[in-house]
Amino acid sequence: MSAASIPAALTATLAAARRVTVLTGAGMSAESGVPTFRDAQAGLWSRYRPEELATREAFEADPDAVWSWYEWRRDLVEKAEPNPGHVALVELAALVDRLTIVTQNVDGLHLRAGSQDVIEFHGNLFENYCVERGHPMTSVPRPCPAPPPCPRCGSPARPGVVWFGESIPANALERALAAAQECDLFLAIGTSALVYPAAGLAETALGAGAVAVEVNPQRTSLSGLAEFCLRAPSGEALPAIVAALRARLGIGGATRP
Repeated sequence: MSAASIPAALTATLAAARRVTVLTGAGMSAESGVPTFRDAQAGLWSRYRPEELATREAFEADPDAVWSWYEWRRDLVEKAEPNPGHVALVELAALVDRLTIVTQNVDGLHLRAGSQDVIEFHGNLFENYCVERGHPMTSVPRPCPAPPPCPRCGSPARPGVVWFGESIPANALERALAAAQECDLFLAIGTSALVYPAAGLAETALGAGAVAVEVNPQRTSLSGLAEFCLRAPSGEALPAIVAALRARLGIGGATRP
């Protein structure tokens, strides 16, 4: 996909936008080689259902098994690198007044790419806190074969992700809703737009008058609501969007002053 293939109306909307909110899903991370949640059920773990490894009840029943699965997933993610789509979002943030990323992914790739305003809706795979009190545990070594005890209360460490049956952290939910309500343009990338409450952010943005843009090789439940749908991977579509916007602003490779 080239800059010339980006609709002029989309480029004009971006150029006029004062605030852009981006929702990213598993499809974006998959372009970096990160297995989607259910694709991670491979090899030793193929006999489990995801729900058997991603709940508090599962952790309480067999903390070592659940911890080992997350350690295995961390090993996979550590080998991945941000793709051109991640990098393009960093560049896009320099071309608009404000860009906020709400990601459903837990791999930290947006942060590794250099994005600044990132809301990790479902947590971060590489963070840990104790299961009983929620004390942050920042010094857990890797590799770590079993969940270590919290130095403050003794309860075991758990991955800093949102498990099935748990609520989105209040701060992340409030920030994401505010970003959706206040944006001029809502950009959904690599997400099926089926999992709530993240899927509801697009509806919130549209209800507040934002223009919705979808970047996804496949049609989703959001496609009928989006004013622009780019049927391409993020690693192709987002660099093209950035190039088209730079050309419209007449600044080449520079950023808006």
